[in-house]
Amino acid sequence: MKKNDDTPKGIYWPSATFIIATHLIAIFGLPTFNWPAFWICLALTWMTACLGITLCYHRLLTHRSFSVPKPIEYLLTLIACLAWQGGPITWVAVHRRHHGQSDQQGDPHSPRHGFFWSHMGWCLYESYFNQHPDQYEKYAPDMTGDPIYRFLEKTFVLWNIPLGIILYLSGGWTFVIWGIFIRITFVYHITWLVNSAAHTWGYQSYKTSDQSKNLWWVAWLSFGEGWHNNHHAFQTSARHGLNRGEFDLTYTIIRFLERLNLAKNIKLPTKQQLQTTL
Repeated sequence: MKKNDDTPKGIYWPSATFIIATHLIAIFGLPTFNWPAFWICLALTWMTACLGITLCYHRLLTHRSFSVPKPIEYLLTLIACLAWQGGPITWVAVHRRHHGQSDQQGDPHSPRHGFFWSHMGWCLYESYFNQHPDQYEKYAPDMTGDPIYRFLEKTFVLWNIPLGIILYLSGGWTFVIWGIFIRITFVYHITWLVNSAAHTWGYQSYKTSDQSKNLWWVAWLSFGEGWHNNHHAFQTSARHGLNRGEFDLTYTIIRFLERLNLAKNIKLPTKQQLQTTL
């Protein structure tokens, strides 16, 4: 398999089995609905998708668009592990490669192989990247050198077990199904829509070398990540909703953390950079 070969290969069974099983449990578990379970699901969705994936894995760890004290950084990373989207080293390395080769040969999840591939197919099939984890050190050396991140990388799949026990003791299997499997499935698709829909539909405000788009409904689902053309134009910016009407909840939370003196070194594009509109 060539180094930059991103064409679909055979099924990657560890990931495919995990994702398919989670979806099936979520689908067959829908009839267990009750309102307490729904609100638990919603709260955990916000925690894992917004605080975990969007704020921590993406803006904090991948792009270092702001900083927080290390204990808080590790806590946020642990929350992100509950999304079951891979350990922090894997997630960061894959996303940094995406930016380095966005919509070109070597992009792990570009729509150049079709919408399904960019949405979730890339997680189900073998690729050079998921067959060569040694590449993670190349893309995430700041992560691989940290023993806590290496520990979380190896154990990320286990952290939903104590959460599941708490949910079961609080509300039985209905809480487990909605708080883990339905929530994880929903968060999967929120994240994947940024890779697929936000590289297919929408508008571009800034010149980039890829097909990234700003797509309002993805932005609302993903807590600001759908302002994706803005993000690709200014990758280290902590704020993705850069223009009028582009609400970015995650940036609002970052500013709140700044008021608490917990978030520092917040990176934003300059006025001159923002003038490079199409």
